[in-house]
Amino acid sequence: MGLVIIFGIVTLLAAVGTFSALKNKNILGIVFGGGSLAVFGWFTVMTVLYSGFPAAH
Repeated sequence: MGLVIIFGIVTLLAAVGTFSALKNKNILGIVFGGGSLAVFGWFTVMTVLYSGFPAAH
């Protein structure tokens, strides 16, 4: 469960960074921020789907 939280926080920070780069028209920041957002967003979704939810007792 901790891995999902860490991936989620990194995804949110990448989204904020990408938005900030878009506001400042920083092309390199948009590329790297968008790439990080895509990769860590995908990791977050896949981790939640495969092992993010604890088993119900």
